Amino acid sequence: MIVRGNALIFWDPRLPGSKYARKLDAIDTDQITPAADCVSESLETLDERWKAGAFRYLMPDFRARVHQGQTFVIAGDRFAIGSSREMSPAGLKGIADEAGLEMVIVCGHNMGDIFRRNALNLGLHVVQSPDAVADARDGDELQFDTVSRRIENVTQGKTYEPLPLTPKEEEIRRGGGIIALGRRELASSARDRGPLAFPDPVLARTLTTTEQILWGHRVDTDRETLRPGDTLRVYADLLPASDGTAPFAIHTFNQITGDGRAPRQAAIANDHFVFTGRDDDERQTAIGRAFAQQHGLKPPYYATPGDGIFHFYFPEQGLVLPGQFIPGADSHSRAYGAYGAVGIGVGSTTLGFGWATGYIYFTVPRARRVTFSGALQPWVSGKDIVLELLRRWGPQQAQGMSVEFIDANRQLPIAYRNTIANMMAEAEAMNGIFAADAVTDAWYAAKGITSFPYPRITPGVDAEYAIDEDLALEEIAPMIAKPFSPGNAFPAGAVARERITFDKAMIGSCTNGSYDDLMQAALVIRHARVAGATRAARPFIVFPGSGGVATQIERPDARLHGESIGQVFRSVGGEIRQSWCGPCFGQGPDALAPGQRAITSFNRNWQNRMGLGGEGYLASPAVVAASALLGYMGPPSELGLTWDPERFGI
Repeated sequence: MIVRGNALIFWDPRLPGSKYARKLDAIDTDQITPAADCVSESLETLDERWKAGAFRYLMPDFRARVHQGQTFVIAGDRFAIGSSREMSPAGLKGIADEAGLEMVIVCGHNMGDIFRRNALNLGLHVVQSPDAVADARDGDELQFDTVSRRIENVTQGKTYEPLPLTPKEEEIRRGGGIIALGRRELASSARDRGPLAFPDPVLARTLTTTEQILWGHRVDTDRETLRPGDTLRVYADLLPASDGTAPFAIHTFNQITGDGRAPRQAAIANDHFVFTGRDDDERQTAIGRAFAQQHGLKPPYYATPGDGIFHFYFPEQGLVLPGQFIPGADSHSRAYGAYGAVGIGVGSTTLGFGWATGYIYFTVPRARRVTFSGALQPWVSGKDIVLELLRRWGPQQAQGMSVEFIDANRQLPIAYRNTIANMMAEAEAMNGIFAADAVTDAWYAAKGITSFPYPRITPGVDAEYAIDEDLALEEIAPMIAKPFSPGNAFPAGAVARERITFDKAMIGSCTNGSYDDLMQAALVIRHARVAGATRAARPFIVFPGSGGVATQIERPDARLHGESIGQVFRSVGGEIRQSWCGPCFGQGPDALAPGQRAITSFNRNWQNRMGLGGEGYLASPAVVAASALLGYMGPPSELGLTWDPERFGI
């Protein structure tokens, strides 16, 4: 079948002169489907809001232009990076469907891996062809051969061979998508998975930590090799969703099973569209609540509003353990790599497939290794490390690789590792992982967990890495990332000289909402208070990572001379909110209004991310706390505090 249409091009508006200079790179899914349009009010009308909101701010007339026949969407490199929201490909496809048309997305290098997977699951045509993108002009007539996936620019008389899909991706694409695949495999997936067999010592020497975990969780145990590019079925230990991603996963699961059977390894946390007071948000969360009641999902596998952000809640409940394979609907499921697990973001339809079968299809990525050597410098934490890493990686970022982190001197606590692994979502990595070690054991032991289901896994001494790099920690200073990219980072001391003011300082999110994260901020505030800084100069708001953390910060702590973290925050005018994700993606009363600016410990500062027309800056809890007292962005040293590891170390 041949799909025909005209080009609809996203030009880069930041380039001076001719608009034909370059196509727009790094269009993230927040721009494709703004957060306020990610609502599903019922399973029967899943995509209504998604269609209405598609490119609402980036190209307001997008829907009308598609209906006029501009069905070949042309963008630059790294299209659809970021959030896992499956609302984006579903909404785009729905816009074409309602006009009896078919849409083709054509981009350059490195399409967002979750978007690409979601699009293939749903039957939205996606093509990576840098040459086709470079040549395209407004109004060009294009053709797409759905069998060969070849692109032809009829106007220019040019033909392009796209980046090929894997054999399994082709099977899913040609076989009717993820629901049809799930129906075909449902009966055979009913058998128990049995005990997992991890690689023997000889094979393990050649595999990364991620590859060893994949090997142990493979469905097809007769497989004898594992190489980058291989696609295999992989058993999941946990398949978590949020209230935002659950409805589409539920729809997929119901369409595959159709018989009321229980979902496998399912977990749902209400952390995205709660506490807004909006009726449509309540209708969305009600979908997951009804599903949990139907199938008997109870705590800790079902988290009610306020229980926590699921990337904190599920680990602290013991549902995330070293050696596990955890595909989560949310892109920040990569955070589970901090605990020695393989955490990846897969979107809602793949999650629904996993609920039905107990496994997902996974293509093994290339690997890269980052060794953290040297000694941490004053005030430097996991947020500073990852911001510096993203700055160094530049526009290419992690190129979809699996990243193995080596903490050479065992000096990064779990809170720091969580931040680094979590923000591999912003780095566009498949996952990031710290092999379990003594630091991991101590964290679990403090929670009473001393035994694990899987053997201790360490990276093989002969494992191959496409990129092997060292990051000297003594070279890293406290950092601040300016709009509109986490990689747009600068030393906080240099930023302080600019005296950048702001409207709000906010600490929390799945990146920096742990007890240790909040303690880091409280230590800065307490010692600054002793030195005379007694009041936050700007509104200062804190979002604990979980309900458990919210309870814990109200208990006295000897490091604060008998005060609690909560008391320290409130003593300078700080406010403590419920545990949820809303402000990070522009929801609720703390979202930024047009023209407002905030310094936060969140993970994304893309355009409109924290609120339409707002500007977000990213930093560590210590830097955010110091900035709140200063009234301008800067590190704790600007308060006259001198680093003392006994006072300020975590």
